[in-house]
Amino acid sequence: MSPVVSPDRHATRSLPSVSVGEELPPLEIPLSRTLIISTAIASRDYQDVHHDPDLAKMRGSPDIFMNILSTNGFVGRYVTDWAGPEAILRKVEIRLGAPNYPGDTMTLEGCVTARDDEARTIEVSVRGRNGLGDHVVGRVVLALPEA
Repeated sequence: MSPVVSPDRHATRSLPSVSVGEELPPLEIPLSRTLIISTAIASRDYQDVHHDPDLAKMRGSPDIFMNILSTNGFVGRYVTDWAGPEAILRKVEIRLGAPNYPGDTMTLEGCVTARDDEARTIEVSVRGRNGLGDHVVGRVVLALPEA
């Protein structure tokens, strides 16, 4: 899984360099069983539906599935990898849809939907799709430096 980075890996996008309508390059995240389990454990979510296939099935799911904290982390990472290391997440709002199951791929896509020069922020609309449809939709507000 390769990062989506600003053109100069060590540079942060400046506010003047970002335009409303600019699209972020897509990021494909292969959803392995290990990724789903390890990110749930890393976020201290020990709910059995995120690591035990038999118990997940007993609860009505065909398999384990990714937790919301992992999805939130991937959305934040996607946008900040594109914006650069000095970008600051101000707000992340997401809504989940189709579960992320092992063996699928989640593809994240984004588009700059607003820019506030006074607040030095941009808003990025984000969507993550898998084989079942939209896994996550939301928006991220980032603060960027002037230059």
